[in-house]
Amino acid sequence: MKNRLFVSLSLFSLTLSASALTSCATQAELPVSNSAPVVQLSPLSPATEEVEKDVPYVPTPQAVVQRMLELGKVDNKDVIYDLGSGDGRIVVTAAQKYGARGVGIDIDPQRIQEANANAQNAGVSDRVEFRQQDLFDVDLSEASVVTLYLLPQVNLKLRPKLLQQLKPGTKIVSHDFDMGDWKPEQTVEVDGSTIYVWTVPEKVPPNLLKG
Repeated sequence: MKNRLFVSLSLFSLTLSASALTSCATQAELPVSNSAPVVQLSPLSPATEEVEKDVPYVPTPQAVVQRMLELGKVDNKDVIYDLGSGDGRIVVTAAQKYGARGVGIDIDPQRIQEANANAQNAGVSDRVEFRQQDLFDVDLSEASVVTLYLLPQVNLKLRPKLLQQLKPGTKIVSHDFDMGDWKPEQTVEVDGSTIYVWTVPEKVPPNLLKG
């Protein structure tokens, strides 16, 4: 009797184990539900947005800003375009000190935000504008003075655009970098920085139109 009971219990245990294994296998084969929401980061999210820049941001010292504006002979009749305007200091100073109108171009939205705040603090928001834009896409024809603090290769790439779009007599003033074989009419040292000055000629030599 005891032997029969033991055999019955053993068979019952084996049956339960087989059922459990079958249940697990069935659950493993069930398809995963697609109803659960999928969280995705927007490519324009501020946390992940990246701006491709031709030039790293390095502010121009204020003493150099002042000398650049003097060399550009800026006055209240001028429209100054600053390409790669950063925090807006050149445009703001031109408006505040000389009464000029100014446009700053920068591809970095953070710099545009800073520049607008600086213009407001200086009380010149009505005379300046800052645009988040690629400097190679800007229409420069309005400018009477253009200021730059870029890089040598960017200056060279930009040179044909400057000479084609700017009116003869327009001043171009660059901090630290020249324009290759277009020789500046003035070169001035200020606190370890070099400032280069050109005037757009009436007739542009063909070689200068090559970037």
